This record gives sequence, structure tokens and C-alpha cells, in this order.
Amino acid sequence: MRHITRAALAALIASSSMLALPAVAQEAIQAGATFIAAAIDPTKGSSSWALVSHGIGEKLFMVDSEGNLVPELAATAERTGDLSWAVKLAPGRFFSDGSPVTATALKKGFDHTFANLPAAKSTGGMIEFEALDDLTLALTTERPVPLIAALFAEWPLMAYTVKDDGSFLFTGPYAVEAFNVDQNLKLTPNPHFPGAESRSPINLRRFGDAQTMALAFEAGELDLAFGLPSEGLSRLKANPDLAVKSFPVGYQYFGFINTERPFTSDVRVRQAIDLAIDRQELVAAINAGSRATGAFAPYFPFAAKEPRVTDLDQAKALLAEAGWAPGSDGIQEKNGETLSILIVTYPQRPDLVTMMPVVKAALARVGIASDTRVVENIGDYAAGGDFDIALWAQHTAPAGDPAYFFNSMLKSDGPLNHSRYKSDAFDAIIAEFSTAGTLEERTEIALEAQEQLYRDAPATFLVSPSWHVGLSQRLPNYKPWGSDYHVFRPEMGEAR
Repeated sequence: MRHITRAALAALIASSSMLALPAVAQEAIQAGATFIAAAIDPTKGSSSWALVSHGIGEKLFMVDSEGNLVPELAATAERTGDLSWAVKLAPGRFFSDGSPVTATALKKGFDHTFANLPAAKSTGGMIEFEALDDLTLALTTERPVPLIAALFAEWPLMAYTVKDDGSFLFTGPYAVEAFNVDQNLKLTPNPHFPGAESRSPINLRRFGDAQTMALAFEAGELDLAFGLPSEGLSRLKANPDLAVKSFPVGYQYFGFINTERPFTSDVRVRQAIDLAIDRQELVAAINAGSRATGAFAPYFPFAAKEPRVTDLDQAKALLAEAGWAPGSDGIQEKNGETLSILIVTYPQRPDLVTMMPVVKAALARVGIASDTRVVENIGDYAAGGDFDIALWAQHTAPAGDPAYFFNSMLKSDGPLNHSRYKSDAFDAIIAEFSTAGTLEERTEIALEAQEQLYRDAPATFLVSPSWHVGLSQRLPNYKPWGSDYHVFRPEMGEAR
């Protein structure tokens, strides 16, 4: 009897303890998205970006919800020479195993990144690190970098450490409990990140397409559905148990035009493609956003001001100048060949899949035939070069600065230059970023660079999008910001 009484008392105490915690923190938040980290290694593909988005990792500096470049794991950064800097780390920060964040620990992570991730070298080139003391990290860049905080806010430069066994430790509000590649990710609150006791676990499920995710959200399976498709939004918004929040993002929807393919190697064909596409039709198709003005979202000071134009007559004239003439079926012909190209995109960005047939129809109006293909791993596919146009979504100013996009994706030796674009004139323009220290100077360079891109047309800029997030009644105060760079955060807006 005494044993039963003690057991009952223990159960009562345990029950009381559970009741004392916030009710919502007892069960995992069920989240869905069309993307998930490719690996826990930050150097695999875009995993560094995804791990920060998932709330697992942090950076030395970040862009906050107001668009300000602010310290995260760093406290300050001071220039010590033409190519050298000293970064002071914020005190009192810990990895998810409880070990302190030190300069020596972060050096291990950055060394791993620069040895294995080419995209990390886009702005400053190779960077050498040295721990001066526990909280001072000295670094030397290969190229001049006037804004070191902006460089360390770039997506490849997540801050972490490498353990002796080769595994990784991170500092974000969540830690990895379980990871199934391409399927799901279970996150638990990092006990060494402030506020862990009031934070719920998160189960992230990857969906192959946004429509399936929307159905799961409508069925009550998800508390957060990130990246809902525009189709069906009105139905979801009419459900009193669900909420949909839309927000403008720093991403741009654009198309890489492969400058090494037989037809699109001709600048006149690329210019014709750019002129043939009706951006307003694309905006209508995805039911969100605005016509692109160039490489950047319109709220950035270095964005071009006027939307890209559509001119079918000029497009046809350029094709004629290049020696093409419409055949009996209206498709352009030259030397016995028809002007037929391949357009590719990927399912993780559902808007691009929606846009693809609209682009195909627009090109047909000027006599350009096209086949379309949706591929699962667009990064590897684009690197292989088997395409004429690759529809792409990219945050073009993730650090609030224009240089990274140009250096990584359009510079002649850029690691993500899927257009295979090579222009001495363009490279010379963006080289000026290395010595331009004011916003006004960097804006002028960015605008000049965009004008060069309009002339050479290695890319066609299409839409500045808005995105949609579905929320259950459990997350009424969730506020989307930062595009998809900070989906899971210390404060998820849970009802209390």
C-alpha cells in the first residue's frame, strides 16, 4: 500500500510539473516546407543556408527583421590592415553540447568551410583565420573587403566548429535530434541557448511539391506550412482554423541563359528571349509579387527603378538580325534548324514550376519553340550545363549588399555562374566593390553592373515575388521575415 501511495504521489508530482510548463511546449510544432538541408555538413551544397534557416546554426553577423546588418555571434569587427581584421566574439555563448564558443573553435569551422565550399570565396577570396585569444578571431582576406560584416552575413559563412570525430557543433536555438535525408528533420530546443525551457521541439517534413503540403496543412497535419502555392489561397484563408500570411521577399525569380549553348550563345537570341517574356503575365500566374526591375528586390537602394520591358517586335527584329526567319508553322528557322530550346526548373520553388509554361508560351509568340523539364537537384543539373534557360530563385542580397550575387553567380570565374557568362567589362565593373566603402558608391556600381547585364543578357530577370506561410491556431504570432533565411527562430509566435 505504501509502495502504491508513493507511486501515485510520484505520478501526481510529475503531472503537476508537466502542467506547470506552457502547454504548447509539450508537443512538437509540426512544420512543412519544400526544402530541407541536404546534410548536416555545412559545406554540402547550400546546407549552410538551410541549417541557419532551420534554426540550427548562426553567423557572426546577420540581417535582422528590420533589414539591418547586426552582430550575431560577433560583438564587433575592426580593420587592422588593408586585408586584415579582428573580430571580437560575443561573450557567454555556447554550442549545443555546452562547450563555449571560442575563436579557436570557430576557426576549425571556418577552415573546414574555406577548404570545401567554393561559394565561401566569392567576395573575399580565400580567408586565413587565427585565434588571438578566446574571444578574438583574426582574419586575413585574399581580396580587399570594405564591409567585413556583410561578408560574414553571406549564407556560406555559418559559424560552427568541427569535433575531433569529424562531426559538427552549432549554436542556434535548436539542435538536431534526428535527420532523414530528403525526408524529415527533428529538432529539439538547444538547452544552452537562452529561453530553451519555453521552446517547443519542431518536426520538419519535406514535401515534394507545394500542393501536397497545402493539402496536409488544410487537413490539420501542420502548424506551419512555409511556401504555400498561390492556387487555393482563398480557400485556405476562408478556413477559420487557419491563417495565411503573405510577405515580400529579397529573392528574385530569374532565368540563367546558357551562353555556351548553340542557339543562346548568340547575344541577339538572348536579348530576344528577355524581350519576349511578359513579366505581368508571370505575376498574374503566381498571383503575387511585381515585375522585376533587375537583379534586386525593389526595396533595396541599389535596385533598378523601372520594370523590365516586353517588346515582341524588337525581339523578332533581333532574331531576324541573327539570321532567323519564321517557318510555315511560325517557328524560327536557320540553315535547316529550328530555334528550339530547353527550359528547366525545380519543384522546391513551386512558383517557378507555375511560371514555366507561361515563359514557354511567351517565347512561342516570337517563334522560339521550347521543351520543359522539372529536375530534383537543380544545382547539380545546372552545373552540368544541359539547358538553355534555367528558371531560378535566389536571394540576391542576403547580407543587404549587392556584391555577393554578382561575384558568385555572374562573374566569369564565379562558382555558381550557371550562365557560363564571361565578360571582361562586367568583371571590371564589379571589381570596384573591393574598394567602395559607402552605400552610395556600391549602389552606383550595382546599377552600372545591371546595365551591362541588360546588354549581354546572360540572365533574364522576371519577378520580385511575395511568399505565403500557413499557420495553425498554435502559431498566431509567427511573423515571417528574412525570406527563408530564418524560418525557425528563438521565438516562433506560439500561443501562450
